[in-house]
Amino acid sequence: MNVSLHNRIPYEEFDYQTILDALKGYVQPRMKISSLLAKGTIIRVKKGLYVFGESQRRRPYCRELLANLIYGPSYVSLEYALHYHGLIPERVETVTSVTCGRSRTFDTPVGTFSYRMIPLEAFRTGMDRIELDNGRSFLLAIPEKALADRIVAERGAGIITQKELHEFLLANLRIDPAALRGLDPARLAEIARHYRSRRVKLLADLVKRQGRTRFVDA
Repeated sequence: MNVSLHNRIPYEEFDYQTILDALKGYVQPRMKISSLLAKGTIIRVKKGLYVFGESQRRRPYCRELLANLIYGPSYVSLEYALHYHGLIPERVETVTSVTCGRSRTFDTPVGTFSYRMIPLEAFRTGMDRIELDNGRSFLLAIPEKALADRIVAERGAGIITQKELHEFLLANLRIDPAALRGLDPARLAEIARHYRSRRVKLLADLVKRQGRTRFVDA
């Protein structure tokens, strides 16, 4: 049975209709789904969204794809995306995303997924589509947007100068200095306009200045 289910569901993450179609030969497919859940053959991430259980898994499930599916519209950003892009060293357990809906957090059997609300205009810019197999994909913030989202989310830091921002990025966020210099100041300036954020504009100016310094030093 499990071999047949694997043949009919080619990937690790799937929705209710997909498994219902895979079990269409059963007289009572809903009861079969309940049985598969009870045995741990499949795991319910949230209502209508599933992954194969650990003993049945052929490959790791895609946490980023699950984040897009659990709550939307959303895309992966903030700390998780910063680590994904290599800007911060620490692995981030919670999959962090931004949304134009309400801020939410979901504790699921496969981990915690958090969503931070940002303005619609800021949400519309700075995302990239990452292609997976079987024609699937997930949405992820580009490095500049992930960092912009993170510094806008910081409350009470009192950052008003480039020096204060630079110290915050290196000491608090542990941003890799080389990766910071590699960011695109023009993209950051565009993101700042969409955000209408002086702090992101400060970041754009900081990255631009660091780029000029690097050029002169070279």
